[in-house]
Amino acid sequence: MKLQLALDLVNIPQAIEVVSQVAEHVDVVEIGTPVVINEGLRAVKELKEAFPNVTVLADLKIMDAAGYEVSQAAAAGADIVTILAVAEDESIKGAVAEAKKQNKQILVDMIAVKDIKARAIELDEFGVDYICVHTGYDLQAVGKNSFEDLKAIKSVVKNAKTAVAGGIKLDTLPEVIAAQPDLVIVGGGITGQDNLSETAAKFKELIVQG
Repeated sequence: MKLQLALDLVNIPQAIEVVSQVAEHVDVVEIGTPVVINEGLRAVKELKEAFPNVTVLADLKIMDAAGYEVSQAAAAGADIVTILAVAEDESIKGAVAEAKKQNKQILVDMIAVKDIKARAIELDEFGVDYICVHTGYDLQAVGKNSFEDLKAIKSVVKNAKTAVAGGIKLDTLPEVIAAQPDLVIVGGGITGQDNLSETAAKFKELIVQG
């Protein structure tokens, strides 16, 4: 089980500062969609240059022109790139093909998918690396989480690894760990705390124990 830090509400210097505090405790650093929108793939490039040994995920949430967009993220230094599960099958297959060519990985974000199990089975057959259940900000605001969805995809997926994202805090982490995802994605649960290094260390300790 790995820990991914999601950086959503930062600029490039802030992102580098945050990662400098937590790099030893996290396995993957995510350049979140808001950062990509504000800063472009330059954010990925500069973070990778600052921390060459850190696994960097570019949360592009690709919907179309997938092969091209994966190639651009890879050129910027991304190790993992995200595509939406609601994208066309051909787009997802294109993303997977380009990622394999570049020796990178694809994480599929299940946000807004209605039939979680059926889509997970299809995605698994396409050869994606990760399938991520994700409760977006707007649903978190009304008290939703992804834990049941995680159990659902784990019951049907044979090859892909599983990931979970959306409002995970230290007090809800045991429930996440019980479902045994391969990747736990945490944003504000770490970045919104006073001592980032100490909080990230606590997350990592519980995940390793789990």
